[in-house]
Amino acid sequence: MPFRVSLHRDGVWIEQSGTHFQAPSEFRLTDLFTSEAPVDLLQTLVARSRALTPPASRSSPLAPIESQEVWAAGVTYLRSRTARMEESKDSGGGTFYDKVYHAARPELFFKATPHRVAAPGTPVRIRADSAWNVPEPELTLAINHRGAIFGYTIGNDMSSRDIEGENPLYLPQAKVYDRSAALGPCLWVTDVPPPATTEIAISIHRGGQPVFAGATHISQIKRTFPELAEYLFRDNAFPQGCYLMTGTGVVPPDDFTLRSGDEIRITIEPIGTLINPVA
Repeated sequence: MPFRVSLHRDGVWIEQSGTHFQAPSEFRLTDLFTSEAPVDLLQTLVARSRALTPPASRSSPLAPIESQEVWAAGVTYLRSRTARMEESKDSGGGTFYDKVYHAARPELFFKATPHRVAAPGTPVRIRADSAWNVPEPELTLAINHRGAIFGYTIGNDMSSRDIEGENPLYLPQAKVYDRSAALGPCLWVTDVPPPATTEIAISIHRGGQPVFAGATHISQIKRTFPELAEYLFRDNAFPQGCYLMTGTGVVPPDDFTLRSGDEIRITIEPIGTLINPVA
């Protein structure tokens, strides 16, 4: 039975089949990332806890992250490959993206430390030195300290397309900056991988009106999730576990860029909807 785990200022909340439980005060989200059997651990906590009705005034969840690093995979969808090649055509870097899409080794890059991650309902940012910025909606893997995938959340991998397009070596500046990522609204913990039909949908509103919407299915991803996790953990230790964004298959048209005040909504069921305004 899957669990929806959310982090709040008053501790960790666990939801199972619509019933809510508050974890003991000594329990931390990181305990799931260092556990050998996160599902069993949650089942034990639920069996020991009393079912509660969360107050309507309960604050919005925090980002489901404590001491974990956030990494990301690139060019895992054909749509992403095409977009990256188009944005880099003037710099001559487009062939790199075609090569990595077909290569055995995936593109993996560091994305964020916890303080750079926006919580649900709080602003993500666009760089002041960039004129072409987009969100990237991504199913995000929760991986324990041994490299085993145990859960999933929604990730927004904010990207400055003009900076990366100018030169592929500028990727860290295009991807890593304050509030360049968002995670939430919860961590979906389960032993059962999401089905290939799982949809990733995004909509962007400006002044209350939709200006972009798109969707894809994880069946369109070229690589398997265990493959991505295995490459990430090669000669790389994560004692507190980590998150891995798995790439985007939804890219706005080339004439679109985010503006301050926009609202980004990313939905992946059964995880929920991640909503962030743009600062």
